[in-house]
Amino acid sequence: MLTEEKLTEIKQRFGIIGNSELINRAIERAYLVAPTDYSILVVGESGVGKEHFPKIVHAYSARKHERYIAINCGAIPNGTIDSELFGHVKGAFTGAIGDHKGYFEEADGGTIFLDEVGELPLETQVRLLRVLETGEFMRVGSSEVKKTNVRVVAATNVDLQDAIINNTFREDLYYRLSTITINVPPLRERKEDIYPLFRKFAADCTERYHMPPVRLAEDAKQLLTNYYFRGNIRQLKNIAEQVCVLEQKREINADTLRQYLPEEEQHRAIARYDGQRATDFDSEREFIYKMLFEMKKDIDRLKQVVAQLSTGNFTPAEVVPTQDTPTIKPLISMPEHVEYKQAQEVSEPAPVILEDETTSLQEIEKETIRRSLERNKGNRKVTAAELGLGERTLYRKIKEYGL
Repeated sequence: MLTEEKLTEIKQRFGIIGNSELINRAIERAYLVAPTDYSILVVGESGVGKEHFPKIVHAYSARKHERYIAINCGAIPNGTIDSELFGHVKGAFTGAIGDHKGYFEEADGGTIFLDEVGELPLETQVRLLRVLETGEFMRVGSSEVKKTNVRVVAATNVDLQDAIINNTFREDLYYRLSTITINVPPLRERKEDIYPLFRKFAADCTERYHMPPVRLAEDAKQLLTNYYFRGNIRQLKNIAEQVCVLEQKREINADTLRQYLPEEEQHRAIARYDGQRATDFDSEREFIYKMLFEMKKDIDRLKQVVAQLSTGNFTPAEVVPTQDTPTIKPLISMPEHVEYKQAQEVSEPAPVILEDETTSLQEIEKETIRRSLERNKGNRKVTAAELGLGERTLYRKIKEYGL
């Protein structure tokens, strides 16, 4: 474990702000693996600050006095990426007027950071795999094998496991790159770091442009802390700078701050991140789709019952509810004085009329939740999983509908 003094030293050296357990763990992992020569894969969403960790690895490694080269693989066109990484010889392609060293040759003895490694074309991935396995490569247009001794740190904001399934990333390269994996947490999982980061970005902006300092009211702090931040630290920095430049009043309340938060993400401000990208809004939308699907199944069952009533093949046992089949009694019932034999005299199925054809979505939602609670004997956790809702959302719905 790193001491508090060492953690503070690393954060100050590389401009990392925050004290959350997750970010401390990522820093510690980078520091501990630095003295080795293992390849490292840094994973995390866009804008979380993955670029700091290759620098930590290089600075605390035996290669710290050699070159450190950072390459954005997604910014180099596919047609020139091999030449940029591995070099080319004169005449290798149109415009190759002389020999050219690639990054792997230039960084011999040092560290290469391959950002957005998931964007590499498959042909380049083959070359990269060879360098990782043997330290050998060939310049484009050459048959001469060259050697390099480079430590590779890669980063990606895409799921490479999905890329492997979709045949856009080589599985063998993935395992060579991910000898050690460092997970950089999204900002929404570092809630205690959000306000200190905002304060730092705002202070930098006001100092640079000689403006009065900005202060957030308590309700604004709460709104900011619970915001989803799809763009992570980069998005937070943009918001802080916009507030500093555009607001005349330097005391910022929640109503003012809300103007700088994208409307499509406003609902996320009260959501709790559970490790997935799904939100309460997404869950409720899926829930409505599921309700409509369940309604269709109920209607199909009703049609079958009515058809059986008309042919005389109906038996009460056929509509006895089970755990998986909800009762249809609330949807269709016959008066007690009507004898069963009368149903056999019906020549055509009578139209099925629900109790209220103008039932609102809220009423449908309430009925669906009620049925699911009954099927699961009141177990809210199981009910939430069955309906595809978060538990907090289900509790809110139960309270709202008085269930």
